[in-house]
Amino acid sequence: MENKVIITVVGKDTVGIIARICTYLAGCKVNVLDITQTIVQGFFNMMMIVDINAATKSFDDVQKDLETLGDEIGVQIKAQKEDIFNAMHRL
Repeated sequence: MENKVIITVVGKDTVGIIARICTYLAGCKVNVLDITQTIVQGFFNMMMIVDINAATKSFDDVQKDLETLGDEIGVQIKAQKEDIFNAMHRL
């Protein structure tokens, strides 16, 4: 069973954003299921859907680590469980 998380990344475009995030995720055994990214007038936007079922860290730790990584590379990274979006859809 997949345990999906939506990761969004927004900020000024710089070299290596995707590489840094994917390297972190791979190190935690988080599987990237889908990824889309675009650059609009120098601003980087990315959304990823990942599976944390086999992750070596808890969701809370991954979420905090990604926020810290975002601070280090100058972007805002948010990780949210897919369940939040499903609950909002049912309203």
